[in-house]
Amino acid sequence: MNVLDVIMIALGLSADAFSVAVGCSISLCKVTPGQVFRFGFHFGFFQGLMPILGWFAGRVAHHYISTWDHWVAFSLLTSVGGKAIYEAFNEDRRELDEYDPTRGLSLVIFSVATSIDALAVGLSLAAIEVRIWQPATIIGAITGALTVMGMVLGNAIGSHSGRRIEVAGGLILIGIGLKVLISHTLLK
Repeated sequence: MNVLDVIMIALGLSADAFSVAVGCSISLCKVTPGQVFRFGFHFGFFQGLMPILGWFAGRVAHHYISTWDHWVAFSLLTSVGGKAIYEAFNEDRRELDEYDPTRGLSLVIFSVATSIDALAVGLSLAAIEVRIWQPATIIGAITGALTVMGMVLGNAIGSHSGRRIEVAGGLILIGIGLKVLISHTLLK
């Protein structure tokens, strides 16, 4: 897996965080630098941590799944991508806190909820024997940056773009899953 693949995965994974950041910045009306920092830092941190946790879990289970590793990676990435697309059209998917969602329990819940999918990606990366540190760093940095962009640009972008961003992120993850499957079945 090359750096471009990792960047594409990171963009796909960060779509939820970007969407939440846009939605929260719209609901806040006036976004402060502290709110932008808190969202960007926490979303990036959790998005970088989850693939590491998934990777370690995958390394433990790798000898059990090595003959099906490409199918596992394909299935996980496709399901994560499909979930992102499904959630983009699910109207009841997020309840935004009417207070400040960049503080306390709301911040932790948003950070974890938007990064759970990265756990599955970490498991996929372990299955295809990719070292995790560089992908986790790239995933965390891109998510942090896109979260900051979502917060800063939220009012200008508007609430309708969030759904399109999540669909694009889901399609990217499905595409990467297909690439892994094809490269391990047809090209070997």
